[in-house]
Amino acid sequence: MSLDTRPEAPTEHRSPHAGDTAPTGVRAWLRDLAMGIRFAVGGGREGWTRTILTAVGVGLGVALLLGAASVPQLIQNRDDRSYARTPHASMDGQPPKAGDATVLVRNTGTQFHGRTASGMFLKADGEHPVLPPGLDRIPAPGEIVVSPALRDLLDDPANKLFKERFGDFRRGGTIGDEGLLSPLELYYYAGSDKLTAAHGADRVARFGQDDSLPLDPFLMALVVLICVVLLTPVAIFIGTAVRFGGDRRDRRLAALRLVGADARAVRRIAAGEALFGAVVGLAAGAVFFLLLRQLVGVVDLTNVSAYPSDLAPEPSLVALVALAVPLCAVLVTLISLRSVAIEPLGVVRGGKQRKRRLWWRVLLPLAGVGILLASGRVERDVGSFVNVPAIAAGSALTLIGLSALLPWLVEAVVGRLRGGPVPWQLAIRRLQLTSGTAARAVSGITVAVAGAVALQMMFASMHDDFNKTTGQDTTRAQLTVHSMSGNGPLAQRMIDDFTGTEGVTKVIGTVQAYVTRPGKAKVDNITPTTQLTIGTCATLRELADTGSCKDGDTFVSHTKDRKMNRWVDTTARPGQPINIGEDPDFNKGAEPVLWTLPKDTRTVSARPNPSGSKIDGVLATPSAVDIGKLSDATTTSWVKLDPNEPEAEEHVRNAAAHISPLLGVDSMKAVDRDKQYASIARGLQIGASVTMALIAASMLVSMIEQLRERKRLLAALTAFGTRRSSMAWSLLWQTAVPVVLGLALAVAGGLGLGVVMTRMISKEVTDWWSFLPLTGVGAGMVVAVTLLSLPPLRRMMRPDGLRTE
Repeated sequence: MSLDTRPEAPTEHRSPHAGDTAPTGVRAWLRDLAMGIRFAVGGGREGWTRTILTAVGVGLGVALLLGAASVPQLIQNRDDRSYARTPHASMDGQPPKAGDATVLVRNTGTQFHGRTASGMFLKADGEHPVLPPGLDRIPAPGEIVVSPALRDLLDDPANKLFKERFGDFRRGGTIGDEGLLSPLELYYYAGSDKLTAAHGADRVARFGQDDSLPLDPFLMALVVLICVVLLTPVAIFIGTAVRFGGDRRDRRLAALRLVGADARAVRRIAAGEALFGAVVGLAAGAVFFLLLRQLVGVVDLTNVSAYPSDLAPEPSLVALVALAVPLCAVLVTLISLRSVAIEPLGVVRGGKQRKRRLWWRVLLPLAGVGILLASGRVERDVGSFVNVPAIAAGSALTLIGLSALLPWLVEAVVGRLRGGPVPWQLAIRRLQLTSGTAARAVSGITVAVAGAVALQMMFASMHDDFNKTTGQDTTRAQLTVHSMSGNGPLAQRMIDDFTGTEGVTKVIGTVQAYVTRPGKAKVDNITPTTQLTIGTCATLRELADTGSCKDGDTFVSHTKDRKMNRWVDTTARPGQPINIGEDPDFNKGAEPVLWTLPKDTRTVSARPNPSGSKIDGVLATPSAVDIGKLSDATTTSWVKLDPNEPEAEEHVRNAAAHISPLLGVDSMKAVDRDKQYASIARGLQIGASVTMALIAASMLVSMIEQLRERKRLLAALTAFGTRRSSMAWSLLWQTAVPVVLGLALAVAGGLGLGVVMTRMISKEVTDWWSFLPLTGVGAGMVVAVTLLSLPPLRRMMRPDGLRTE
């Protein structure tokens, strides 16, 4: 009889938690996921370090996704407040009659050091006027109600010049939040008893505009591409973040295999660890988002701000992010472990891996381009159909395909590199062993640069559609001052006051009105009409080639349009009368006010005025005609500034405000930019800045994680005498080589996507070199990340890095 009473050894490894009836199916998944979460929570400093890295990476991505999900609501809230304060236009085009509730309104505005302060003058017709949002009463004449931001700007002692502009008004309170687009908006309401419908004011019975301006089809296609370009790197970054600490995790999983867990169980346990990190990342992302959205109300980034409450993500999109991120963490972990053989005695990862397959990686961008080509062209017509799903899917597939091509490209290139200095060899050998990790770290740059190249090509191709040349000559004048009231004293005061203003070198002032031919003569059933322009001889020389001129002279100005010249001559007949009063055809009770055009009136050729237009019709000096008899005249001045006086424009605006607060002062510009186009361009700048910052953070976190994984190796190399400078240079090359390959792939892919998108909007490529500044940004990010990773590298090269447990 054997004295050995020990039980027989098991013939196969059994899971320690399996028992005789191990759970299967959903129960096995739940059990293993729960165990992975327990390892993440109770794994000591090692487990928590990996969890925190994952949570920070995922949290940054989630914060940006929540911000993107908030954009529709933010835009809607701003638009709602904008429409609510817009004076309502009547459906039939006829203004309402004056009543107890009607209000006369006139939009106005000013600028100070590049910042625009918009506003509205108000005058109540009755005792119970309608109120714009944010006001509890109509300001009294001479009273102004300002936004909090404008109040602070006026109260700043450094802005005395700006405060002087509103010196004729007394402060009457502040506008409520519901009447402002954002807390940083400069806006005001001013009361005036000089408003009249005859001089540019509109009478309204309520505030609130119902219809918004539809987005141009070209801009719609551009917006879709921008969203894809900005959000695709975020998704890639989240997928990379859940794989932080993979090497050490695999060694722990090998220990689980040693105690009896099968291969499927350890993969599910690893997925549980990633799931916990992703859930913590969701919570961290929500905290980051709540903290960052407070900056929306205090930071005016490229003139765009909003109330923090506006940045509220759509609930459906929040639910999608909350489900997609943990699911992505689980799927990415399971897929990444398919190529790893986790056995009881170790992890087979360091040996030669199977070559990456190319066919499916090429298929993704080809499929994306095919979808874009099949989606049809976008025509710039009102109501033109824009296939948003096809553009989004096609561009997303193309960019994701580029990120899938990058690991194959890095592996193919670094596998053929040999020799070189010690830092180069250290970097290349590391890349040969872990090319996938290096490629994932820079895949965000690849996608972002490729998308940015395509966007820049689209912007360049449609530039001329949204940026019109005005023809204004900014060398002759820089400001235009205009009034809806036309009279000689006002025009003369504008000329005199502006001429005496600091920083002004020249002033051109005119009074203009439309005049008609008296009698019943008609041309195509229309009363012959032309324009009468009154100014000094110096002013008229700026408008036409008058030759000799003295006060009392008159001229008939012709352009190169012969048909229009005949129309002018039908009205302006030397020696014959002209009606300078109201046209009886429009005002049945009006009596004509006749003025005889002198017989010695000469015909002259018009020349462009500083605004770029040629003025035809009658030109007259002040003593030739009684300005007071003109009907519906306007006064305009062009002001030339001294370029050596930095505050010249502000002095002119102050002078105009003292003449009349209703004077409009506009800066002349050679190019007029579409507001929707400019708004989208600003949004792209903001989104690109945030995305690039996220990519830089991704690279830095990934680099620190790789250094942490190789802590013992770095310490051992240092102990054997490897120079610290060699280690630092190897770190630079290890980052630079994948980035260079990624940028080359991004340029090629971005140019291809840009060509397809440009042809989709029926345009030609006008800028093939838009990738040059973008590649510079990518190179700068490599240098910045390398410099920031040097301090952790120095710490990990210390001898205490050889310690182990």
